[in-house]
Amino acid sequence: MYYAAWPNQGAGIGHQLDVWCNGAFIAKNCGLKFAYLPFSNEKWDIFLGFGYGEVSVKELKHNGYIICKLPLFDINDKNSIKLNKQIITSYQRNKVVFVAEVDQPYRYPAAEKARFIKDKFLSSPSRKNDLLLYDKNNYNIAVHIRRGDIMGDPRNPNLAMRYLSNDYYDKVLQKVLNIIKVSQLVCIYLFSEGKPEDFPEFHKYENLHWCFDISAQDSFANLVYADIIITSKSSFSFDPALMNNGIKLCPKSFWGTYPESKEWILCEDDGTFNVDKLKALF
Repeated sequence: MYYAAWPNQGAGIGHQLDVWCNGAFIAKNCGLKFAYLPFSNEKWDIFLGFGYGEVSVKELKHNGYIICKLPLFDINDKNSIKLNKQIITSYQRNKVVFVAEVDQPYRYPAAEKARFIKDKFLSSPSRKNDLLLYDKNNYNIAVHIRRGDIMGDPRNPNLAMRYLSNDYYDKVLQKVLNIIKVSQLVCIYLFSEGKPEDFPEFHKYENLHWCFDISAQDSFANLVYADIIITSKSSFSFDPALMNNGIKLCPKSFWGTYPESKEWILCEDDGTFNVDKLKALF
């Protein structure tokens, strides 16, 4: 028997990735094999390559498996969880793919999610198509500044809570540059939407590369491979940070849960952070 997760088709890639991970961990918790349902956006599905090595729901249906939709359950309600397990048990010895309700939540450690999606991403054959902007001989710092949708509707409270000023990123970056000690040339890549004049605080930096006109997928890949990534309050940089092997400086007030390890450094909204923690890495 298999289990598959069905994400909200209208949601962003970060949300869909969370739901996909939920499915994998629920399958493991229920003693089921995991079946792959593609991401709603074909470009993202091909780019992530998470279907590599997985059995697909389409393939299982072709081989005679039936689909059984499970009701949405409350992860904090033992009776709700028990009901789903009873449904699963009732289908023993049948060729069944259990499909979760749309956006079924689950709870698991951030470090476990990081290991899981990093392994899936880096092992995918899709990585041969990644277009990286970096010179591997340099020390590359990626800064993701979420703008776009936020600036389009600044009065929307759901978007406003995701905003961090240019000054925040400038202060974090300045502190990083004052601390790091590397022999390579340090290059900075600023990923956002807009134009250089929207970010006057950054014109003073040497070896700065404006990254406005590249695809979302190429931006995502470059965030994954940076030596240091400075994230925003956005899953678009949070998920690449989970896959990144380097140092991550992230807003403490973000609603996601960060892994607890020395490479993760949390910043206050005024741009301050524990500089000793970063110094210890150099």
